[in-house]
Amino acid sequence: MATTNDLKNGLVLNLDGDLWTVVEFQHVKPGKGGAFVRTTLKNVLSGKVVDRTFNAGTKVETATVDKRTMQYLYIDGEDYVFMDLQSYEQISVPAGTVGENTKFLLPEAEVTVATHEGVPLYVELPTSVILEVTYTEPGLQGDRSTGGTKPATVETGATVNVPLFISTGEKIKVDTRDSRYLGRA
Repeated sequence: MATTNDLKNGLVLNLDGDLWTVVEFQHVKPGKGGAFVRTTLKNVLSGKVVDRTFNAGTKVETATVDKRTMQYLYIDGEDYVFMDLQSYEQISVPAGTVGENTKFLLPEAEVTVATHEGVPLYVELPTSVILEVTYTEPGLQGDRSTGGTKPATVETGATVNVPLFISTGEKIKVDTRDSRYLGRA
């Protein structure tokens, strides 16, 4: 248990049976009335974001979320298997929990896996990954007033918009949060 005075960004709360991460918080002490804490919370599982206000000093239940660096090994049916780099313990994470991250997940990639009471909550990829372009149309010079882009398929099967000068076989750096091309690797 903690109070609303102990809130900080990244803290995970157990509210109404759901896990919520504190995205932002602000202590407010108006001239008239009692102080309160205005928070922005994000649901750990669904990603839903809500604003919630607590009276100052209200007790809130914190949840213990264990974040570990793990290595992605392989797919086992519908589950993705990860190995803890310290204990070499392997865990299976359902495809739904891995979510959209599968489009940038390479074998042997190091990721952060968050668990609560042994249940995987989410998988966090590094902010950028280096991938090889497996197919893209040849770019045509001219026919544009500014830098144009074209779709390229990378080794994981994802499609990324790249500049016209990128060709098949090149390695590129991609932002895993928004699938944006960052440059050549």
